[in-house]
Order: sequence, then structure tokens, then C-alpha cells
Amino acid sequence: MVFGFSKRYKVLAVLYEAKDKVTPELLSCKENELNLRKWLEGQGHTYVVVSDKDGEDSEFDKELKDADVVISTPFHPAYLTRERMDAAKKLKLAITAGIGSDHVELDAAVDHNLTVAECTGSNTVSTAEQTILCILSIVRNYPVGYSQIVNGGWDLAEVSNKAYDIEDKVVGIVGGGRIGQLVMQRLKGFNCKDIIYTKRHPLDKELEEEIGGRKVEFDELLTTSDVISLNLPLSDKTRGMFDKETIGRMKKGAFLVNTARGGIVDRDSVVEAVKSGHLAGYAGDVWEPQPPGKDHPWRSMPSHGMTPHYAGNTIDAQRRYTQNTKDMLECFFAGKAFPDESFYIVREGKLADQYS
Repeated sequence: MVFGFSKRYKVLAVLYEAKDKVTPELLSCKENELNLRKWLEGQGHTYVVVSDKDGEDSEFDKELKDADVVISTPFHPAYLTRERMDAAKKLKLAITAGIGSDHVELDAAVDHNLTVAECTGSNTVSTAEQTILCILSIVRNYPVGYSQIVNGGWDLAEVSNKAYDIEDKVVGIVGGGRIGQLVMQRLKGFNCKDIIYTKRHPLDKELEEEIGGRKVEFDELLTTSDVISLNLPLSDKTRGMFDKETIGRMKKGAFLVNTARGGIVDRDSVVEAVKSGHLAGYAGDVWEPQPPGKDHPWRSMPSHGMTPHYAGNTIDAQRRYTQNTKDMLECFFAGKAFPDESFYIVREGKLADQYS
């Protein structure tokens, strides 16, 4: 199917509001609009940007009905359900400005002959760095030490009693993809006792030696790791993967880090394990849903290092995925394939090879 430049499209973006915190570099906010308005409107396209995305009367639902393209981010996701697709008769393309399209019902996208795409690689380095930050933060008990200073305290026993080194520890990476590989590479310099990972297919030996990782079966990783980091996509197979039974098989006193997706773990099982001491701590920046309610139990549970979902939303990552989004739109308008095949999640109603 060919779409020429003579055709005009309605592009709908769903972005968070920065309000009084806007800076020129904050491209991902509603106020700066991914820096796409001048370019889109210069070609005669309609560009609508909203932040209200929840509920039947949301701005997103109203504008989606006649949109050709919808852009969303993992940080302020607009959940593209089957019902919403049913109502969006003109919709042809859903772009994730970032990584992770689990806010889109992929089966429904296939049925509706949609193309779903994301900016593969745009936040790989950013998320890997955040993962290392989370590991160090929770293992060294940094949140407790920091909160002491903020609140005027000074209790060395409280903060030191649960602070460890990662040297000589076993670190397990669940998911040896792009992000997982960078995490292992960065961990190599910490002289860990072992860096192990799980993946459907092992990495080649040269790469394993370079990054310092060793492939093991999931049960070995689960029962021997002092720290487990989740670096895999959310899918039907991984949703709720770390439930009460799985967490119960982890070493007592191990740490769990999740910079992947909140839905990979069972919320209440994490809370129970942290409170009982079976987990020494839980850290990450991903929640489900997003944003979480003010009463979400992860906000108040002990021994946590949780932040808003910003790992892949650094200024550097925003520059990359904004450019990637523009590149994809340019190809779409011209009826060309995207510049990188790995951008495709669903391609005109068919799951891309890496997801089929």
C-alpha cells in the first residue's frame, strides 16, 4: 500500500504535561510535542497533542476516532485496546516513541491490519545505565541513607546494617537482549563472582567473553543469584512471571531489580516478600498501570528503591527516539519501509519475525 506526500494525515500524540518544568531539551512533553509540529504542519498534516488519555471521555478517545497515526510513549502510555481500535476507523499506524509496545493489544492490531512500531535501540544505553544505578542503589541501601540526610537524621547502624558490595556476588540477568548485554558488560568491571543470564538462544562465545556473561537455565539463575535484574519485554508469556512461587524460589536475602515492565512481577507478591525479608530489597522504575495510584503499595513498602518510569527518558534518549519517530513518519508518508526492520512489531497486520 502506497501513501504519497499528496495525502494529508492526522497524527495524534499522547504526551505528559511538564507544566512549569518545561525546558527546550524536554522533547517528550506535551508542551514541546516531540519537536514535530513545524515539520508535520509544513507538509499539510494535522498534528494533535493531548495528555488526557484515561476514561471514556478522554481527549485521546475523542481525537483517536479520525486519527491516521497515533504516537505514545512508554512513560505516559495511551492504552490502545481492541475497543479503541474498533472506534478508530482510519487508524493505520501506532508508534511507540521509545521501547515497549505492551500498551498496544497486538492481537487486535493484527486483526485491524495495523502497523505497530517502536524506536528500537533508542533507550538501550539509558536503561542499561539505570539498571546499574538501581542495583548499586538497593544493594548499598542508598535510599535509606539519602532519606536520613533529607530528614535531618544520622543513623549509621540503620543504613550500614543492610548495605553490601556487589563484588563477589552472583548477578543474574533475566533476558540477554540488547539491554541485558549492556548491563552485563557494565557489571564486568565490578568483579562479581559470576554474571549469569537466561535467553532462548545463547550468545556467541566471543560476545560472552567480551561482556563477561554465562548462559544458565532459569532455575539455576533463580536459586543462586544474589541480585536478579529483569531485562526482558512484557508479553503473555512473561506477565506475572515473578509471582509468589517464583520469588519464593529465590535465595533468601536476594535483591530484585526491574527496569523492564511492572507487569512482569506480581505486585502483592513483591510487597509480601520485601516485608517478610525474603527479598532484601526491590528497585526499579516501572509500574502497572502508569502512573500508579497514590495508594500503590510499592510507594510505602520497606527496602525499596522505586522511581517514576524515566530510565529510557533521559535527554539523550529523547533525542534519539524523537529522530526515530520522525524517520518512521517520513517513510510512512512516502509509502516506504521503515529505515530499520527491527522497528516493526506488527507490520500491516502481521507480527514481525522477531515477535511471531
